[in-house]
Amino acid sequence: MAKYEAPDFFDIDGLLTEEERMVRDAVRDWVSERWMPVVEEAYRDGFFPKDLIPELAELGVLGGNLDYGDFPRLGPVAYGLVMQELERGDSGLRSFVSVQGALVMYPIWRYGTDEHRDTWLPKLHSGEAVGCFGLTEPDHGSDPGGMETKAVRDGDEFVLNGAKMWITNGSMADVAVVWAKLDGVVRGFVVPTDTPGFSAPEQRGKHSLRASVTSELIFQDVRLPASAIFPDVQGLGGPLSCLNQARYGIAWGVVGAAQAVYDEVRQYGLARTQFDRPLASFQLYQAKLVDTLSEITKAQLMNLRLGRLKEAGTLTPYQVSMAKRNACHDALEIARRCRDMLGANGVAGEYQTMRHMCNLESVKTYEGTHDIHTLILGRAITGHSAFHG
Repeated sequence: MAKYEAPDFFDIDGLLTEEERMVRDAVRDWVSERWMPVVEEAYRDGFFPKDLIPELAELGVLGGNLDYGDFPRLGPVAYGLVMQELERGDSGLRSFVSVQGALVMYPIWRYGTDEHRDTWLPKLHSGEAVGCFGLTEPDHGSDPGGMETKAVRDGDEFVLNGAKMWITNGSMADVAVVWAKLDGVVRGFVVPTDTPGFSAPEQRGKHSLRASVTSELIFQDVRLPASAIFPDVQGLGGPLSCLNQARYGIAWGVVGAAQAVYDEVRQYGLARTQFDRPLASFQLYQAKLVDTLSEITKAQLMNLRLGRLKEAGTLTPYQVSMAKRNACHDALEIARRCRDMLGANGVAGEYQTMRHMCNLESVKTYEGTHDIHTLILGRAITGHSAFHG
Protein backbone atom coordinates (compact mmCIF):
# COMPACT_ATOMS: atom_id res chain seq x y z
CA MET A 1 0.00 0.00 0.00
CA ALA A 2 1.39 3.39 -1.03
CA LYS A 3 2.04 5.93 1.73
CA TYR A 4 -1.00 8.10 2.35
CA GLU A 5 -0.69 11.69 1.12
CA ALA A 6 -3.47 13.85 2.55
CA PRO A 7 -4.89 16.38 0.08
CA ASP A 8 -4.66 19.99 1.29
CA PHE A 9 -5.02 22.18 -1.80
CA PHE A 10 -5.96 25.34 0.12
CA ASP A 11 -3.27 24.98 2.80
CA ILE A 12 -5.72 24.21 5.59
CA ASP A 13 -2.63 23.34 7.65
CA GLY A 14 -1.79 27.02 7.72
CA LEU A 15 -5.09 27.73 9.51
CA LEU A 16 -4.46 25.19 12.26
CA THR A 17 -2.58 25.64 15.50
CA GLU A 18 0.58 23.67 16.15
CA GLU A 19 -1.27 21.60 18.75
CA GLU A 20 -4.08 20.78 16.29
CA ARG A 21 -1.55 19.60 13.71
CA MET A 22 0.30 17.51 16.29
CA VAL A 23 -2.89 15.78 17.45
CA ARG A 24 -3.96 15.09 13.87
CA ASP A 25 -0.56 13.76 12.85
CA ALA A 26 -0.35 11.44 15.85
CA VAL A 27 -3.72 9.88 14.98
CA ARG A 28 -2.86 9.81 11.27
CA ASP A 29 0.34 7.88 11.98
CA TRP A 30 -1.48 5.45 14.30
CA VAL A 31 -4.15 4.75 11.69
CA SER A 32 -1.49 4.07 9.04
CA GLU A 33 0.68 1.89 11.26
CA ARG A 34 -1.82 0.02 13.42
CA TRP A 35 -5.25 0.13 11.78
CA MET A 36 -4.63 -0.16 8.05
CA PRO A 37 -2.82 -3.53 8.27
CA VAL A 38 -5.87 -5.16 9.90
CA VAL A 39 -8.90 -3.33 8.52
CA GLU A 40 -9.45 -5.43 5.40
CA GLU A 41 -9.53 -8.67 7.43
CA ALA A 42 -11.84 -7.06 9.99
CA TYR A 43 -14.19 -5.82 7.27
CA ARG A 44 -14.18 -9.11 5.39
CA ASP A 45 -14.78 -11.24 8.49
CA GLY A 46 -17.12 -8.77 10.18
CA PHE A 47 -15.49 -7.86 13.50
CA PHE A 48 -14.09 -4.86 15.35
CA PRO A 49 -10.44 -5.28 16.46
CA LYS A 50 -11.04 -4.89 20.19
CA ASP A 51 -7.38 -5.44 20.99
CA LEU A 52 -6.71 -1.93 19.65
CA ILE A 53 -9.03 -0.21 22.15
CA PRO A 54 -6.26 0.31 24.77
CA GLU A 55 -4.15 1.99 22.09
CA LEU A 56 -7.00 4.34 21.22
CA ALA A 57 -7.25 5.18 24.91
CA GLU A 58 -3.52 5.93 25.05
CA LEU A 59 -3.98 8.34 22.15
CA GLY A 60 -6.45 10.25 24.33
CA VAL A 61 -9.30 10.11 21.82
CA LEU A 62 -11.90 8.39 24.03
CA GLY A 63 -13.82 11.28 25.51
CA GLY A 64 -11.25 13.79 24.32
CA ASN A 65 -14.16 16.14 23.66
CA LEU A 66 -14.94 16.44 27.40
CA ASP A 67 -13.61 18.85 30.01
CA TYR A 68 -13.48 16.39 32.88
CA GLY A 69 -10.84 15.60 35.49
CA ASP A 70 -7.41 15.03 34.02
CA PHE A 71 -8.68 14.01 30.58
CA PRO A 72 -6.44 15.46 27.82
CA ARG A 73 -9.06 17.97 26.59
CA LEU A 74 -9.08 18.38 22.82
CA GLY A 75 -10.38 21.58 21.31
CA PRO A 76 -13.26 21.31 18.82
CA VAL A 77 -11.01 21.52 15.75
CA ALA A 78 -8.48 19.04 17.11
CA TYR A 79 -11.35 16.69 17.97
CA GLY A 80 -12.77 17.09 14.46
CA LEU A 81 -9.38 16.31 12.94
CA VAL A 82 -9.20 13.16 15.08
CA MET A 83 -12.55 12.05 13.64
CA GLN A 84 -11.29 12.83 10.15
CA GLU A 85 -8.18 10.70 10.54
CA LEU A 86 -10.04 7.81 12.17
CA GLU A 87 -12.59 7.66 9.37
CA ARG A 88 -9.80 7.82 6.84
CA GLY A 89 -9.09 4.38 8.26
CA ASP A 90 -12.71 3.22 8.32
CA SER A 91 -16.13 4.54 9.29
CA GLY A 92 -16.39 1.70 11.82
CA LEU A 93 -13.31 2.96 13.64
CA ARG A 94 -14.60 6.51 13.83
CA SER A 95 -18.04 5.20 14.85
CA PHE A 96 -16.56 3.32 17.80
CA VAL A 97 -14.75 6.39 19.10
CA SER A 98 -17.65 8.73 18.31
CA VAL A 99 -20.20 6.58 20.15
CA GLN A 100 -17.90 6.18 23.14
CA GLY A 101 -17.24 9.90 23.46
CA ALA A 102 -20.20 11.78 21.98
CA LEU A 103 -23.09 9.43 22.70
CA VAL A 104 -22.10 7.72 25.95
CA MET A 105 -19.53 9.78 27.82
CA TYR A 106 -21.07 13.12 26.81
CA PRO A 107 -24.57 12.49 28.24
CA ILE A 108 -23.11 10.93 31.39
CA TRP A 109 -20.87 14.00 31.76
CA ARG A 110 -23.60 16.54 31.01
CA TYR A 111 -26.74 14.93 32.45
CA GLY A 112 -25.53 12.29 34.87
CA THR A 113 -25.03 12.41 38.61
CA ASP A 114 -21.64 12.53 40.33
CA GLU A 115 -22.05 8.79 40.89
CA HIS A 116 -22.61 8.18 37.17
CA ARG A 117 -19.59 10.27 36.25
CA ASP A 118 -17.26 8.84 38.85
CA THR A 119 -18.31 5.26 38.09
CA TRP A 120 -18.17 5.30 34.32
CA LEU A 121 -16.18 8.16 32.81
CA PRO A 122 -12.70 7.00 33.95
CA LYS A 123 -13.39 3.45 32.74
CA LEU A 124 -14.75 4.62 29.39
CA HIS A 125 -11.83 7.02 28.93
CA SER A 126 -9.24 4.32 29.64
CA GLY A 127 -10.96 1.76 27.40
CA GLU A 128 -11.56 -0.51 30.38
CA ALA A 129 -15.28 -0.19 29.61
CA VAL A 130 -17.16 0.19 26.32
CA GLY A 131 -20.46 2.03 26.00
CA CYS A 132 -23.42 2.14 23.63
CA PHE A 133 -26.34 4.53 23.06
CA GLY A 134 -29.89 3.21 22.82
CA LEU A 135 -32.28 5.55 21.00
CA THR A 136 -33.26 4.12 17.59
CA GLU A 137 -35.99 1.46 17.62
CA PRO A 138 -37.03 -1.18 15.07
CA ASP A 139 -40.10 0.85 14.02
CA HIS A 140 -38.89 4.34 14.90
CA GLY A 141 -35.79 5.56 13.08
CA SER A 142 -36.23 9.18 12.02
CA ASP A 143 -39.05 9.66 14.54
CA PRO A 144 -37.47 9.02 17.95
CA GLY A 145 -40.44 10.64 19.65
CA GLY A 146 -42.49 7.61 18.69
CA MET A 147 -40.34 5.28 20.78
CA GLU A 148 -42.12 2.39 22.47
CA THR A 149 -39.49 1.44 25.04
CA LYS A 150 -40.98 2.24 28.43
CA ALA A 151 -39.86 2.58 32.01
CA VAL A 152 -42.33 2.26 34.88
CA ARG A 153 -41.82 3.01 38.56
CA ASP A 154 -41.99 0.10 40.95
CA GLY A 155 -41.27 1.29 44.46
CA ASP A 156 -37.66 2.48 44.57
CA GLU A 157 -36.88 0.96 41.17
CA PHE A 158 -37.60 1.44 37.49
CA VAL A 159 -38.56 -1.48 35.25
CA LEU A 160 -37.50 -1.18 31.62
CA ASN A 161 -39.11 -3.00 28.69
CA GLY A 162 -38.64 -2.60 24.95
CA ALA A 163 -36.04 -2.87 22.20
CA LYS A 164 -33.52 -0.74 20.33
CA MET A 165 -32.02 -1.38 16.88
CA TRP A 166 -28.85 -0.54 14.91
CA ILE A 167 -26.83 0.09 18.07
CA THR A 168 -23.08 0.50 17.54
CA ASN A 169 -20.94 -1.32 20.16
CA GLY A 170 -24.04 -2.94 21.70
CA SER A 171 -22.82 -6.53 21.95
CA MET A 172 -19.49 -5.57 23.50
CA ALA A 173 -20.73 -2.77 25.73
CA ASP A 174 -20.40 -2.69 29.50
CA VAL A 175 -22.86 0.18 29.89
CA ALA A 176 -25.72 1.53 27.80
CA VAL A 177 -27.22 5.01 27.82
CA VAL A 178 -30.87 4.19 27.11
CA TRP A 179 -33.73 6.55 26.32
CA ALA A 180 -37.22 5.41 27.25
CA LYS A 181 -40.61 6.91 28.04
CA LEU A 182 -41.50 7.30 31.70
CA ASP A 183 -45.09 8.44 32.17
CA GLY A 184 -45.07 9.44 28.51
CA VAL A 185 -41.94 11.61 28.79
CA VAL A 186 -38.56 10.65 27.27
CA ARG A 187 -35.96 10.07 30.01
CA GLY A 188 -32.40 8.79 30.02
CA PHE A 189 -31.05 5.85 32.04
CA VAL A 190 -27.58 4.48 32.71
CA VAL A 191 -27.89 0.71 32.30
CA PRO A 192 -25.02 -1.69 33.11
CA THR A 193 -25.25 -4.44 30.51
CA ASP A 194 -24.90 -7.22 33.07
CA THR A 195 -28.28 -6.24 34.54
CA PRO A 196 -30.68 -9.22 34.41
CA GLY A 197 -33.12 -8.97 31.52
CA PHE A 198 -30.71 -7.04 29.29
CA SER A 199 -29.46 -8.70 26.10
CA ALA A 200 -27.71 -7.43 22.97
CA PRO A 201 -27.76 -9.89 20.06
CA GLU A 202 -25.40 -8.81 17.31
CA GLN A 203 -26.91 -7.91 13.92
CA ARG A 204 -25.21 -9.91 11.19
CA GLY A 205 -25.50 -9.88 7.42
CA LYS A 206 -24.50 -6.25 6.92
CA HIS A 207 -23.02 -5.05 3.64
CA SER A 208 -21.79 -1.86 5.33
CA LEU A 209 -19.84 -1.00 8.50
CA ARG A 210 -18.65 -4.57 8.70
CA ALA A 211 -15.61 -3.63 10.83
CA SER A 212 -18.03 -2.38 13.48
CA VAL A 213 -20.26 -4.15 16.00
CA THR A 214 -23.95 -3.42 15.43
CA SER A 215 -26.57 -4.85 17.75
CA GLU A 216 -30.12 -4.96 18.89
CA LEU A 217 -30.78 -4.11 22.55
CA ILE A 218 -33.58 -6.01 24.29
CA PHE A 219 -35.00 -5.09 27.70
CA GLN A 220 -37.17 -7.68 29.40
CA ASP A 221 -38.21 -6.48 32.86
CA VAL A 222 -34.82 -4.85 33.42
CA ARG A 223 -34.85 -3.57 37.00
CA LEU A 224 -32.84 -0.44 37.68
CA PRO A 225 -32.28 1.45 40.92
CA ALA A 226 -33.74 4.94 41.24
CA SER A 227 -30.19 6.29 40.86
CA ALA A 228 -30.01 5.02 37.25
CA ILE A 229 -32.03 7.90 35.81
CA PHE A 230 -30.60 11.18 34.54
CA PRO A 231 -32.27 13.43 37.09
CA ASP A 232 -32.74 16.75 35.33
CA VAL A 233 -33.22 16.17 31.58
CA GLN A 234 -36.64 15.42 30.10
CA GLY A 235 -37.94 15.14 26.54
CA LEU A 236 -36.10 14.73 23.26
CA GLY A 237 -33.76 17.63 23.98
CA GLY A 238 -31.45 15.25 25.87
CA PRO A 239 -30.87 12.63 23.18
CA LEU A 240 -30.89 15.23 20.39
CA SER A 241 -28.11 17.17 22.10
CA CYS A 242 -26.05 13.98 22.08
CA LEU A 243 -26.79 13.43 18.39
CA ASN A 244 -25.64 16.96 17.70
CA GLN A 245 -22.26 16.12 19.24
CA ALA A 246 -22.03 12.98 17.11
CA ARG A 247 -23.10 14.79 13.92
CA TYR A 248 -20.31 17.28 14.44
CA GLY A 249 -17.79 14.44 14.47
CA ILE A 250 -19.40 12.78 11.44
CA ALA A 251 -19.11 15.96 9.36
CA TRP A 252 -15.36 15.87 9.92
CA GLY A 253 -15.05 12.10 9.73
CA VAL A 254 -16.49 11.51 6.28
CA VAL A 255 -14.05 14.03 4.82
CA GLY A 256 -11.33 11.64 5.95
CA ALA A 257 -12.98 8.83 3.98
CA ALA A 258 -13.19 11.10 0.93
CA GLN A 259 -9.53 12.03 1.31
CA ALA A 260 -8.58 8.35 1.50
CA VAL A 261 -10.32 7.38 -1.73
CA TYR A 262 -9.09 10.49 -3.55
CA ASP A 263 -5.50 9.69 -2.60
CA GLU A 264 -5.96 6.09 -3.70
CA VAL A 265 -7.27 6.93 -7.17
CA ARG A 266 -4.74 9.74 -7.71
CA GLN A 267 -1.85 7.40 -6.99
CA TYR A 268 -3.52 4.62 -8.99
CA GLY A 269 -3.90 6.90 -12.02
CA LEU A 270 -0.26 7.91 -11.89
CA ALA A 271 0.98 4.32 -11.61
CA ARG A 272 -1.35 2.55 -14.07
CA THR A 273 -0.60 2.66 -17.79
CA GLN A 274 -3.32 2.44 -20.45
CA PHE A 275 -2.78 2.99 -24.18
CA ASP A 276 0.94 3.55 -23.44
CA ARG A 277 0.22 6.51 -21.15
CA PRO A 278 -0.42 6.98 -17.42
CA LEU A 279 -4.13 6.80 -16.74
CA ALA A 280 -3.84 10.14 -14.93
CA SER A 281 -2.78 11.85 -18.17
CA PHE A 282 -6.24 11.46 -19.72
CA GLN A 283 -8.70 14.34 -19.64
CA LEU A 284 -11.62 12.40 -18.14
CA TYR A 285 -9.50 11.05 -15.31
CA GLN A 286 -8.13 14.50 -14.56
CA ALA A 287 -11.61 16.06 -14.62
CA LYS A 288 -12.83 13.54 -12.04
CA LEU A 289 -9.83 14.22 -9.83
CA VAL A 290 -10.50 17.95 -10.04
CA ASP A 291 -14.18 17.54 -9.15
CA THR A 292 -13.25 15.30 -6.23
CA LEU A 293 -10.57 17.59 -4.82
CA SER A 294 -12.86 20.61 -5.16
CA GLU A 295 -15.59 19.00 -3.06
CA ILE A 296 -13.10 17.82 -0.45
CA THR A 297 -11.65 21.31 -0.17
CA LYS A 298 -15.06 22.93 0.25
CA ALA A 299 -15.97 20.44 2.98
CA GLN A 300 -12.64 21.02 4.74
CA LEU A 301 -13.27 24.76 4.86
CA MET A 302 -16.86 24.33 6.07
CA ASN A 303 -15.71 21.99 8.83
CA LEU A 304 -12.96 24.32 9.95
CA ARG A 305 -15.44 27.18 10.24
CA LEU A 306 -17.79 24.83 12.09
CA GLY A 307 -15.04 24.05 14.58
CA ARG A 308 -14.17 27.68 15.16
CA LEU A 309 -17.85 28.47 15.82
CA LYS A 310 -17.94 25.62 18.33
CA GLU A 311 -14.84 27.04 20.01
CA ALA A 312 -16.57 30.40 20.30
CA GLY A 313 -19.72 28.84 21.75
CA THR A 314 -21.92 30.18 18.95
CA LEU A 315 -22.46 26.98 16.96
CA THR A 316 -26.09 26.10 16.21
CA PRO A 317 -27.60 22.65 15.58
CA TYR A 318 -28.68 23.92 12.15
CA GLN A 319 -25.10 24.63 11.16
CA VAL A 320 -24.13 21.12 12.27
CA SER A 321 -27.01 19.71 10.20
CA MET A 322 -25.79 21.53 7.11
CA ALA A 323 -22.22 20.31 7.55
CA LYS A 324 -23.28 16.71 8.23
CA ARG A 325 -25.67 16.71 5.27
CA ASN A 326 -23.17 18.30 2.90
CA ALA A 327 -20.16 16.23 3.89
CA CYS A 328 -21.97 12.87 3.88
CA HIS A 329 -23.58 13.51 0.50
CA ASP A 330 -20.34 14.65 -1.09
CA ALA A 331 -18.20 11.92 0.48
CA LEU A 332 -20.53 9.20 -0.81
CA GLU A 333 -20.61 10.72 -4.30
CA ILE A 334 -16.81 10.95 -4.22
CA ALA A 335 -16.48 7.30 -3.17
CA ARG A 336 -18.84 6.20 -5.97
CA ARG A 337 -16.88 8.25 -8.51
CA CYS A 338 -13.55 6.93 -7.30
CA ARG A 339 -14.78 3.34 -7.34
CA ASP A 340 -15.60 3.88 -11.01
CA MET A 341 -12.15 5.37 -11.65
CA LEU A 342 -10.53 2.16 -10.43
CA GLY A 343 -12.39 0.12 -13.04
CA ALA A 344 -12.64 -3.57 -12.22
CA ASN A 345 -10.03 -3.15 -9.50
CA GLY A 346 -12.55 -1.02 -7.64
CA VAL A 347 -14.30 -4.11 -6.31
CA ALA A 348 -11.08 -5.83 -5.18
CA GLY A 349 -10.29 -6.02 -1.47
CA GLU A 350 -6.75 -4.75 -1.96
CA TYR A 351 -8.26 -1.35 -2.73
CA GLN A 352 -10.14 0.52 -0.01
CA THR A 353 -12.52 2.64 -2.08
CA MET A 354 -15.44 0.22 -2.25
CA ARG A 355 -15.18 -0.44 1.48
CA HIS A 356 -15.49 3.29 2.12
CA MET A 357 -18.30 3.56 -0.40
CA CYS A 358 -20.33 0.85 1.34
CA ASN A 359 -19.65 2.36 4.76
CA LEU A 360 -20.73 5.82 3.68
CA GLU A 361 -24.14 4.50 2.67
CA SER A 362 -24.70 3.90 6.40
CA VAL A 363 -23.07 7.11 7.59
CA LYS A 364 -25.28 9.15 5.27
CA THR A 365 -28.26 7.41 6.91
CA TYR A 366 -27.50 7.42 10.63
CA GLU A 367 -27.64 10.40 13.00
CA GLY A 368 -30.30 11.88 10.73
CA THR A 369 -30.75 10.95 7.08
CA HIS A 370 -29.98 13.35 4.25
CA ASP A 371 -33.68 14.11 3.85
CA ILE A 372 -34.27 14.67 7.56
CA HIS A 373 -31.43 17.20 7.66
CA THR A 374 -32.96 18.83 4.58
CA LEU A 375 -36.18 19.36 6.52
CA ILE A 376 -34.30 20.58 9.61
CA LEU A 377 -32.58 23.20 7.45
CA GLY A 378 -35.83 24.03 5.66
CA ARG A 379 -37.38 24.84 9.03
CA ALA A 380 -34.41 27.03 9.93
CA ILE A 381 -34.65 28.93 6.64
CA THR A 382 -38.43 29.41 6.47
CA GLY A 383 -39.65 29.16 10.05
CA HIS A 384 -42.13 26.48 8.94
CA SER A 385 -41.81 22.84 9.99
CA ALA A 386 -42.45 20.24 7.31
CA PHE A 387 -42.42 17.45 9.90
CA HIS A 388 -45.76 15.81 10.71
CA GLY A 389 -47.26 17.41 13.80
